[in-house]
Amino acid sequence: MVRPVDRALLAALKALSDASRLRVIGLLADGRRLAVEELAAALDLTAATVVHHLKRLSDAGLVAAYPRPPYVEYGLRRERLAEIGAALDRVGREGEPDGAILPGPDGRPRPAYEAKVLHAFVEPDGRLTRLPAHHKKELVVLRFLAEQDFVQGRDYPEKEVNQILALRHPDVASLRRSLVDYRLMRRDRGIYRLLAESEWPGPAEATGGGGVAG
Repeated sequence: MVRPVDRALLAALKALSDASRLRVIGLLADGRRLAVEELAAALDLTAATVVHHLKRLSDAGLVAAYPRPPYVEYGLRRERLAEIGAALDRVGREGEPDGAILPGPDGRPRPAYEAKVLHAFVEPDGRLTRLPAHHKKELVVLRFLAEQDFVQGRDYPEKEVNQILALRHPDVASLRRSLVDYRLMRRDRGIYRLLAESEWPGPAEATGGGGVAG
């Protein structure tokens, strides 16, 4: 069973899993307070859509309303972001109960360990902050890239693989080799093909020694 703190954390991360809501957070991150109309204009969204996103963020405790007649302005609750960071750290130190699930950066429910690794290494725009040095974490990130960026049954020339991976991180050579070394993709005479997900190694199998990107 997921503990109460995990349910609160899950709700906050779900609220942050939407690109438009992340843009709202970004607009408020410098301490400004903006009205619905100002946010709608900046985001090129309707006022009704912005109200919907603000409600989700407010329910998660991430934004607060500040009346300024004739408007209501919204500001970021920085202390809530700090609480989320502390909760993630606490969960990491205490460990997760069996079966705990959290949303990944794409909003897809994932085992808690994998979700936390992805949030640590994947920016909201999908780019990698850095390449993991730990084998188990590296495999989690590589599996994420494989499932997000490539499709089964298609051949990819090396040039196209490089173009796809460049959107994630500039060190495309390391990512490309690691996808092959960890048996997520097969390479044959410069052509890459995604292996069936049933053939992929799980994170528990990445205990070192195996494929390390060079």
